[in-house]
Amino acid sequence: MKRWITRIAVALGTALVLLLVYGVAVEPRFVLDVERMQVSVPGLDRDQAGTEIAVVSDLQIGMWWSNEGMVERAVETIVEAGPDIALLGGDFVYSHEPDVGTQVDRVLELIEPLLDAGIPTFAVLGNHDYAVGAEDELTTALEDAGVPVLANEAVTVPSPDAGREAGQLHVVGLGPAVPDRVDVDAAFDGVPDDAPRVVLMHNPTTFERLPAGTAPLAVAGHTHCGQVALPGAPHWSYMGLTEEEALVADGWAPAGYGAEGNRMFVTCGVGFSVVPVRINAPPQVVLFELVPDEGGR
Repeated sequence: MKRWITRIAVALGTALVLLLVYGVAVEPRFVLDVERMQVSVPGLDRDQAGTEIAVVSDLQIGMWWSNEGMVERAVETIVEAGPDIALLGGDFVYSHEPDVGTQVDRVLELIEPLLDAGIPTFAVLGNHDYAVGAEDELTTALEDAGVPVLANEAVTVPSPDAGREAGQLHVVGLGPAVPDRVDVDAAFDGVPDDAPRVVLMHNPTTFERLPAGTAPLAVAGHTHCGQVALPGAPHWSYMGLTEEEALVADGWAPAGYGAEGNRMFVTCGVGFSVVPVRINAPPQVVLFELVPDEGGR
């Protein structure tokens, strides 16, 4: 019996080591999940049908053994896809060391191919960007590079019909929930009620604050999809165990979460928090193809 117990212990220990090696050296470094899906957006004109939006989040530059190689691959994937718009979901940087300026410079280097491709790109900031005091430097650097940082504001996306203003697609960006920089009223101020829109936020918990019908497509990051996620047991994922906040979603938020007419997708992002491990939560790029809903013109 003792021999069998020893063998089982050795087998379990070996399996655990192999799983850890996979989570550190394989999944986060070599496995990129590219999700493609169609989403209907009320108010979207037929000439805007097929508009493609790429989303990537949580670069976490400055995290020890950060995932810069995968960031490069994610950016390359977006450039090759050639979307009409790219959205960056916050947490660009992670730590106080190296200094913030060095991290911000590296962020700009990594996203440079996206900007060189001429893809209109918009961003929001995340909790880590504020935690290390990088919000002002990041905002200035990104906007100087041509990436508007949306802090509770909306912008219109250039329309195929340059002379038409009515029905233009809006990108609405919200501040992070930690620290509380969310101002929903300011974010939607000036957005016509019937205008098609995509809402970008860092924290999924912000989604519950959105009034009914204001976010037919909301996208968020932050959770890393658990980072270490056990199949079929979301509350035993890394995010669930830390209890820093409720685990909201991995992918589409469950039915009934949020106000009527609103829908949210949470991307797994690219980087790490606390430990450089991903198991069953690979880095992710999401590509949404927007189509008119049944009532679209």
